[in-house]
Amino acid sequence: MADIYELDLALGLRDDVSERDIAELRWHLGLGPQPQQLGIVREFPVVVEDDRGELVTEDAPVPLLGCHDTARKVDGALTSALLRHEAGGWSLTSRQEIHPDDFDRLGELLTWLAAKADVSTERRVGAVLVGRIRFYEEDAFSPLLVRGGVVVWP
Repeated sequence: MADIYELDLALGLRDDVSERDIAELRWHLGLGPQPQQLGIVREFPVVVEDDRGELVTEDAPVPLLGCHDTARKVDGALTSALLRHEAGGWSLTSRQEIHPDDFDRLGELLTWLAAKADVSTERRVGAVLVGRIRFYEEDAFSPLLVRGGVVVWP
C-alpha cells in the first residue's frame, strides 16, 4: 500500500502574471529550465547525511508538477500543460501522483496559483477551486480548494 493521491488541476490564470513567474511555473510543470532565482516556492529543504555521517539540511529544488510519464498507481499518463490564450491569460492543466510529504511545498504553489486565478475560476464561499484530488484506491474525487491562503487537503 502507498500513500499516493491523484491530483488533477485545471484553472485559468490572469494576464498580469509576470514573465519571470511564468518561467518558474513552466519549470514546476516540467516544461522549461529551472530559473536561477525561485520566487513562487523558495525553499526545498531535504535532510541528507554528509561525509561525516551527520544529518544536514540542503536546498534541493525539484519541479512540483513536472512528471511526464506513465502513472504508477492510477491509470493513464501524468502530464502538465500551460497554454497562452490569444485574448490574454493562461490555461493550466496538470495530472500528477503526489505523496502527502509534498503537500506543504505543493500547497505553496497552489496558493500562489489561486491568487493568480482569473475571475472565471469557480469560487466557493471565499475559496478558489484549483482542481480535484483522490486517494489512489478511492473512486471519488474531492474538490481541491484554496481558502484564506491555505489549501484544504483531504
